[in-house]
Amino acid sequence: AYGRQHIISAGSKPDIAGSSDPAFRGNPDRWNPEDLMVAAASACHKLWYLHLCAEAGIVVMAYQDQAEGTMIDDHGHGAFTEIVLRPQVQIRLGDDIETALQLHHSAHKKCYIANSVNFPIKCEPRIKFVDI
Repeated sequence: AYGRQHIISAGSKPDIAGSSDPAFRGNPDRWNPEDLMVAAASACHKLWYLHLCAEAGIVVMAYQDQAEGTMIDDHGHGAFTEIVLRPQVQIRLGDDIETALQLHHSAHKKCYIANSVNFPIKCEPRIKFVDI
């Protein structure tokens, strides 16, 4: 019997309410380390992608990711087996959709999180045009 809730803080940044995963008696309303790992991979990819699109002259009108992580529990030794990013991107009508797709590969190669883990991070992007 011990508390699993905690606060993640760093300098003057807003606090993050943390807990263990609900499978380990954690609070489902708080971020757990597994949530944060998936979120970090998703955010890193997104930020690189937006940067590369800006450099290429592609205007991203909207970006939303439905990232998911898969884990195994091998007798108390848990591990991620993969994270799948599913970014849904809307670009300006007339921009180069092939370049927009290719930039996901470039973003993946540059992502610090993807380059630091011992499991695959896959990317399954969907891109559509938006008329502004």
